[in-house]
Amino acid sequence: MAPDTAQQARAAPAAPARALLPLILPALVVGVGASLLLIGVSEAAEQLQHVLWKNLPDALGVGRYSVLWMLVVLTATGVLVGLVVWKVPGHAGPDPATMGLNAPVLAPAVLPGLLLATALMLAGGPSLGPENPVIAVNVALAFWLGRRLLPRMPGGLWTALAEAATIGALFGTPVAAALVISEALAGRQLKGALWDNVFGPLAAAAAGAMTTALVAEPTFDLDLPPFGRHPGWDDLLAALVIASLTAALGMCAVYAFPYVHGVFRRLGHPMVALPVGGLVLGLLGALGGHLTLFKGLDEVAELARDPDGWSAGGFALMSVVKLAALLVAASCGFRGGRIFPAVFVGAAFGLGAHALLPAVHPSLGVAAGVLGMLLAVTRQGWVSLFTAAVLVSSSAILALLCIASLPAWLLVTGRPQMQLRDDGTPVI
Repeated sequence: MAPDTAQQARAAPAAPARALLPLILPALVVGVGASLLLIGVSEAAEQLQHVLWKNLPDALGVGRYSVLWMLVVLTATGVLVGLVVWKVPGHAGPDPATMGLNAPVLAPAVLPGLLLATALMLAGGPSLGPENPVIAVNVALAFWLGRRLLPRMPGGLWTALAEAATIGALFGTPVAAALVISEALAGRQLKGALWDNVFGPLAAAAAGAMTTALVAEPTFDLDLPPFGRHPGWDDLLAALVIASLTAALGMCAVYAFPYVHGVFRRLGHPMVALPVGGLVLGLLGALGGHLTLFKGLDEVAELARDPDGWSAGGFALMSVVKLAALLVAASCGFRGGRIFPAVFVGAAFGLGAHALLPAVHPSLGVAAGVLGMLLAVTRQGWVSLFTAAVLVSSSAILALLCIASLPAWLLVTGRPQMQLRDDGTPVI
């Protein structure tokens, strides 16, 4: 052990078990509650989506994903979310372009409007996921209820528990939350050992993940053709090129983000910006097809069921349209997160590489594409690696991804992020 490391270890003694035991029950309660809220919002949105995209068009005799219907539903979604942002107390929270996975503690009055806007967005088809608003709601609920019921617990603990619990519930495993926590703690002067600091959040993440697994039975494995071979130099080259190209593509959206956001901001009123954004999203959906709508996870699974079902040009078109839809939806005011649509973009790009060069294994193409896109959009290295690896469930590909992440990271690090400050300038 190096002298500096040894000094840090002596300066940060491990906490006794009696200091950690009181965290278990609050962590379990927060974990279960966070998961149930996520499941409830997702289920409500799914039922409304069924009505909007199946029952209504069938009853009216129009195509479920006809151009007309996409324009009508997405514009109407913009109108409804705009009404929530305009009229509901709290205005559905802060500008979503300013929010990341680390959520502020919102006032309780904001939460109903934020949940309603999120459910409408998920059902209506804009290309955003539930992660950012659901984390924000869970953080606020855990903080306000926790401070009331257990006032001796530090306020920051409730925030950490809720964030970890929601991430665990989103991915169906506490591993993702552990990686996010460890990345957040990197560079901080920790009080105690690392595992003492992650003990409570990891327990909350485990409870959230187990609740989701038991109730909703999620899976991220796309069931792509197994890699089934030892990686070769050609596989390494493919992973390096695809991850770097998708990272560069993602950075194009990142650099465009403040400008597109500025255009919608100049429209001034949510009842203008959101309907216009919905109309643009409808036009993009008409261009890219119905698979480029919604948060993207179910649509990624549909692509994976037939990796040879589209041409390289078709996959490329879906990648570009979905990225443009993510950019517009995140800029015009729809409440949602950017991780799951980015997964679709990366997966479609990787499958396009396979369609262009059949020697590129589809599992490797998807994993490398998702890795590069998530690095650009989230700037979360561990989560990007984890998500890319879990989609294909291959230890051989994981080794390639670790290497491919290096040049991709060099393309994104130190550059603007896909998150803005309150004044509209990008976070760096």
